[in-house]
Amino acid sequence: MLFICLFFILLVAEALLGMYVYQHTGEISNFLIVITIFVIYACTFGIFDFIRLDRWMRNKIGNWRGVELLTDKDYTIMDRNKNPKYIAKKYRISSMIHIVLFILGQTIFWSLGTDSWEEMKAYLTDLSWVEQGDFTQSPYPNKTLFSIGMLWGIVFVVDLIYSWSYTLFPSKR
Repeated sequence: MLFICLFFILLVAEALLGMYVYQHTGEISNFLIVITIFVIYACTFGIFDFIRLDRWMRNKIGNWRGVELLTDKDYTIMDRNKNPKYIAKKYRISSMIHIVLFILGQTIFWSLGTDSWEEMKAYLTDLSWVEQGDFTQSPYPNKTLFSIGMLWGIVFVVDLIYSWSYTLFPSKR
């Protein structure tokens, strides 16, 4: 509990630091974007990572002390999480959610920087603007959204490859 409380205190401190930087600079920097993404992750999907870490720690500490700290439900969940089919299904679902969110988010960003669907389609068919690295040549309306969109695109591709690797190359149980 102490570890989790300290983590949340540090998380709040990071968010406050990000707000402080924004107030003094008046611009959204890559640093602020990364902090925001981390805070959002920690408050959503990160909770499940903490629960898994908690089970692992209770298992290790219980073994060291010779005390049973896990319930039957914990063992069932731990066993299920070792099943390659379950893992592949879980990652497929999360990647599908990420695909939907990515398309919606990018559509919103692009709609702010373009005038029509035809213009968006032109950017989709000719990706040379990605190599230029300049928001003025892109479908994004400003540098901030361009940075967010590019960073999100990289994370999206890595997540997609990682998530579907469990389906395409399942491990043995």
